[in-house]
Amino acid sequence: MSGDIYLLTITAASIGFIHTLIGPDHYLPFIMMAKAGKWSKFKTIWLTILCGIGHVMSSVVLGIVGIAAGIALNHLEIIESTRGEIAGWALITFGFLYMIWGIKKAYVNKPHSHVHVQNDGTYVNHAHTHEGKHEHSTEKRSLTPWILFVVFVLGPCEPLIPLVMFPAAQHSTAGIALVSGVFGLVTVGTMVLVVTASLWGLNFLPLGKVEKFSHAFAGFAIFASGLAINLLGL
Repeated sequence: MSGDIYLLTITAASIGFIHTLIGPDHYLPFIMMAKAGKWSKFKTIWLTILCGIGHVMSSVVLGIVGIAAGIALNHLEIIESTRGEIAGWALITFGFLYMIWGIKKAYVNKPHSHVHVQNDGTYVNHAHTHEGKHEHSTEKRSLTPWILFVVFVLGPCEPLIPLVMFPAAQHSTAGIALVSGVFGLVTVGTMVLVVTASLWGLNFLPLGKVEKFSHAFAGFAIFASGLAINLLGL
């Protein structure tokens, strides 16, 4: 491989890192959902990696198919832009619905009390919520991780296809693999780093009474990420 490929690989790493950092949709949904759902560190990391791989590979596959079919770069960029809008609207819709559910959950599970009459005729004030074993079993069957995965597969890595065009023009399969691999590793690695570091920092914040709205906050964060994609082009 030529020196140009190695220079392009360094460029791919830099763009992958910056592209991920400035795009809150790459990490904010995982941070908020993990915090609200009390996901384990293992679940959070593997889901972040899985979604990151799906996010990158969808663009890799589209780029390779497009290049093999002789589709012009500007046409591929139009396809990627359309995919980005679809992914943005998917995040907006999912985030809004999840936010509404989170608000409802916060008030349905608000602690309240009932007065019970004992056998001896005394009255006992019993405070409780409706959150229990049924809630936990429902959480385990949650489709949320798979919804996030589908959204990330739909979401494009816009900078990737132009990066692989040069090695493709040189008919360098190894160059395409190297550029795509480095871009993907840096992108997924940055996602995991930001998610884990942010969750570690959130552990020190005293949420107090607002913690019951954690699901609503998570939904709003996903909703805002979708708006950032479609309105700000992040």
